[in-house]
Amino acid sequence: MPDLITSVQNPRIKNIVALQTKSRERRLQNLIVIEGYREITRAVASGAKLTELYYCPDFEGKNPETSPGSIAGEATVIEIGKAVFEKIAYREGSDGLIAIAKPRNLNLEQLHFSKIPLVVILEAVEKPGNLGAIMRTADAAGVDAVLVCDPLTDIYNPNVIRSSVGCVFTVPVIAGTTDDIQHWLKNNKIRSFAAALTNNAVNYETIDYSSGCAIVLGTEATGLSNSWLNFCDRQIIIPMNGIADSLNVSTSAAIIVFEAIRQRKSSKV
Repeated sequence: MPDLITSVQNPRIKNIVALQTKSRERRLQNLIVIEGYREITRAVASGAKLTELYYCPDFEGKNPETSPGSIAGEATVIEIGKAVFEKIAYREGSDGLIAIAKPRNLNLEQLHFSKIPLVVILEAVEKPGNLGAIMRTADAAGVDAVLVCDPLTDIYNPNVIRSSVGCVFTVPVIAGTTDDIQHWLKNNKIRSFAAALTNNAVNYETIDYSSGCAIVLGTEATGLSNSWLNFCDRQIIIPMNGIADSLNVSTSAAIIVFEAIRQRKSSKV
């Protein structure tokens, strides 16, 4: 029989809360929290190793495939009471599963990409929801990797996992310094295009994305730094027809990435 936890003061539960709320704890313990059957299975498929799997029968899905035993592997399975699960659950409509896992931490040297790579680069991304949404776009488009330079949010923040619907595990995502990522682009002869609100920016639709390239985006508040504006091959812009001068960064990423995909498909016709 699995262990049963009914107190929110249990040390295991307190540690889950610490891992959810403190990026420092996630780094020190090299552990992340994943909620939901779909997200957990995507993490496992990517190479993440589950160490503990918590489940609450009161919230458990009716589909037998979502039972703890179907995904636990070698992880310790622990049953928790309803009050405890409500303490640690961080989304609505949960299916009663929360896992602790060791993430797959990739570096640039381990990155394998296609013959004609398409990469998304994010500078100083700070909102977990934006990073999660961009990971969903990257998965949908078949992007080779998402590189996050000088991040202000943890890649495995629970809100990134939630907003990406687990796609943070399906696409290689690597955090690094600006210098390291720019050096990697040069070494691999990958052109880069900076999304920017500058006088030098050209309509994103006029760019040829058919060869290996990277789409570089900055924060909504300050845009890209001069380091990236000066480094990239071209600066690009999405024309605005209304009073707004820019779009949400995740929306901008989706528009430009799918234009690149459209061009690549058209060139094969």
